[in-house]
Amino acid sequence: MGLVQHEGGPCGVLATIQAFVLKHLLFFPDELGKVAANMPQNLNSRRSKSQYVASNNFSAFTEDAKARALVKSMSEMLFLCGNNKRAVIATLSVISHGIEGSEGSSKDVIIAQALEGLSIESASDLQKVLRVDRYTSPTSAFKRLEAMIPIFQSRMGALLFLISALLSRGLDCVQADRDDPSQPLVTAPFGHASQEIVNLLLCGQAVPNVFDGRMDLGGGMFLKGISTSVEVGFLTLLESLNFCKVGQNLKCPKWPIWVVGSESHYTVLFALDTAVQDENELEERESQIRKAFDAQDQSGGGGFISVEAFHQVLRETSIRLPSEKLDSLCNSGFIVWSEFWQVILDLDKNLGGLKDSTGQMGRKIFDLYHFNGIAKSDLNGSQATTEGETPVQRPRLTKLRVSVPPRWTPEEFMADATVAPGNAGSESSQKDAEVAKPEQPPQHAPLADCIRTRWPRAVCNWIGDPPSIV
Repeated sequence: MGLVQHEGGPCGVLATIQAFVLKHLLFFPDELGKVAANMPQNLNSRRSKSQYVASNNFSAFTEDAKARALVKSMSEMLFLCGNNKRAVIATLSVISHGIEGSEGSSKDVIIAQALEGLSIESASDLQKVLRVDRYTSPTSAFKRLEAMIPIFQSRMGALLFLISALLSRGLDCVQADRDDPSQPLVTAPFGHASQEIVNLLLCGQAVPNVFDGRMDLGGGMFLKGISTSVEVGFLTLLESLNFCKVGQNLKCPKWPIWVVGSESHYTVLFALDTAVQDENELEERESQIRKAFDAQDQSGGGGFISVEAFHQVLRETSIRLPSEKLDSLCNSGFIVWSEFWQVILDLDKNLGGLKDSTGQMGRKIFDLYHFNGIAKSDLNGSQATTEGETPVQRPRLTKLRVSVPPRWTPEEFMADATVAPGNAGSESSQKDAEVAKPEQPPQHAPLADCIRTRWPRAVCNWIGDPPSIV
């Protein structure tokens, strides 16, 4: 069910496509056999309001289902870039004419022969062989992508899809989306995708930042972030290192699937149960307060606001602070989130706080899966040959057991918060289960730091090698 990456560079494009492919395979398997007429945006409302648990039998996906999921994902993403009004599909003229009407393996032969003799040394060389087709009908775009899918599965595929997305958005719009249009979209020297490319493919706009909305710098200057909710989200290791702050739009997508960014690579994290994103009453209250605070935070995620902005937050969230606590918070002239949060934890619910006498409400236990599409040596999956065992070059899928203690309990609770992975039950409906006794100490990998930016203080366990985000 995964897209395999053999060379460095295109992970930003491949991981975002992979995230949409998983959305269709896991949460809309019944739609894969249908015509494309309704496909991109009309799927959104069907299951988003109710719990849905996808099958974990990944090997059951047929080749036809996987191919259709890929084509539907590509079409959906291109229309997203085109404001749901248009999609532009870029292919190669030297190949397109040759494979139209041909069948099966003959297409692969035609493409291999054409690519073998294709030399592209400059942008002008590429423009000479580029074919661009515009579509306003999702059905027509789907059929074109389906016919051209061997081209997109060739060594030119990731580049052609990126060009398609940029043209679907419109080059003038892409440049207007960006904060600094003079910077390259693909970074030297290794050809990694910029955040603008990843955001374009996730939300349809080539904005450079991951926070919600836009940040007013004064003097008519703004930094642009994510302005709308998204189908699949984004998490990054850089947030755990305090280099940025991902907003709620990307952290809480419509479906429990996230592109995960590290310093040099993009991978995918996903859950089978939509309930992993559900919040109980206290969590919803916390999210409401945090969102109101972040909306007033002009520090770029620094976690502090002015006294005037603080009073606005209190009004919006109906928090009634005792005068002594209010004076204490406002003494320094600005309010820090961590100090405000401690006050909220100790404030009674009837005053708008989150004080909880049990200390156990909100505990969650669930499974996540991590997919790294880059092909690496896998000794566990070695194949016997006449010369002995040879490591298989393939991507990796890791299952993680995640335990999230209540965010308002003492830090010491973490010592007893671990649960074992494996056969502890695959349904994440166990989020309301009693606290399990730890069978293994918490395991650590950079991915766990990414997960904690979405579920603070989460504890992760897995079997085998640690999941890799590089």
